[in-house]
Amino acid sequence: MTTDMPARMLRLLSLLQTRREWSGAELSERLGVTVRTVRRDMDRLRELGYPVDSVSGHAGGYRLASGADMPPLLLDDEEAVALTVALRTAAGNVTGFEESALRALAKLEQVLPHRLRTQVTALQQSTATIDWGPRGPRADPATLALLAAACRDHETVTFDYTTRDDTRAPRRVEPHHLVASGGLWYLLAHDTGKDDWRIYRLDRITGPVPTRHRFTPRPDPGADPASYVADKIATAPARYRAVATVRAPAGTVRRSTWALAARIRPAGPDACTVDCSGDSLPGIAQLLTGLGCDYTLDADEAVRDHLRTAARRALDAVD
Repeated sequence: MTTDMPARMLRLLSLLQTRREWSGAELSERLGVTVRTVRRDMDRLRELGYPVDSVSGHAGGYRLASGADMPPLLLDDEEAVALTVALRTAAGNVTGFEESALRALAKLEQVLPHRLRTQVTALQQSTATIDWGPRGPRADPATLALLAAACRDHETVTFDYTTRDDTRAPRRVEPHHLVASGGLWYLLAHDTGKDDWRIYRLDRITGPVPTRHRFTPRPDPGADPASYVADKIATAPARYRAVATVRAPAGTVRRSTWALAARIRPAGPDACTVDCSGDSLPGIAQLLTGLGCDYTLDADEAVRDHLRTAARRALDAVD
């Protein structure tokens, strides 16, 4: 018999979430209490905001219905592991769901028991997916979860950061936002050593450690975090320069390419410029191919050579 009411309420809620409908007699037997006690517990759940419906019939019954708000859920070990793995996958791969998945992942991993963390790690290390295109550098899911929690809790974090010229140095930052762009994750943070806002690519961060030191959030730079990060990426130095003048309106090009909007500039009613500069020659070629319109190109010779080689191979394959 479940005599501890809080424990019984949690057990009751768990049972309601595992099946569409329960009779009062079944719940009474599972919990070791009377049917009258089950009715009182259902009233308590309703007072807490859980939408419990009474089911009419010979024995009567109960079911957990959908309500106006999302109530807390109870998960068993297998469900917690499955949900954590799914959220880690969604955080890095599902366009449009990265931020939401990351917030949910931070909440779940905060309360995940150590034994389940070990299972999650083992499962991810022993599985693989087929990628139909180059993925590029990826952020570590554990780093994503740690930084998401630090952003939420306003907690200072230290880590080592490798810059684009392969120099490595320690950083101490106040993390504010995580932003996904072009298959990469970026951390928008205030660097306490430089007393300035900085953007860090997560795949270049190693050894992040929360300091348990809380900070007061600062006003975000720029209009919003995503726009600020996009503008900084667009104006960052690039190894190869490539600027296309496209014979199409800027709005049309924005809808047909995954180039950063900040790099697309109107050049009249029927033309625009697209800055496709970057550190990867194949990436620049892919951007130019995706424009889908005629254009002229102002680019470094290395870019031109790469495009000539790629075009020649394509023509040879066709011929």
